Amino acid sequence: VQLQASGGGLAQAGGSLRLSCEVSGGGFKIRGMGWYRQAPGKQREMVADPGSGYYLDSVKGRFTISRDDDKNTFYLQMNSLKPEDTAVYYCKVDVREYPILHDETYWGQGTLVTVSS
Repeated sequence: VQLQASGGGLAQAGGSLRLSCEVSGGGFKIRGMGWYRQAPGKQREMVADPGSGYYLDSVKGRFTISRDDDKNTFYLQMNSLKPEDTAVYYCKVDVREYPILHDETYWGQGTLVTVSS
């Protein structure tokens, strides 16, 4: 299973970006997914988890997670960006691998989002 995250970059405060995470490979079923971020000098934190409906308080109403099962891709739409959203964003999936029925977690490589004031 491989994850390819993309869509990061430089945005101005109040702007928008959409992150994508494409999941490739074979012999698995996605059981869960999510977006995380890690700002400089801080611990990695969960941003959104659609399975539980969780959104980080500071992004509620601004960020939305969605998925396209046909493309095995999920997204994080980020609107009304703020400088404090600056971080490396990581996608994560929990999968069940077949035929061995092994559960595993995979992370994308991270994509940098920089928001200028």
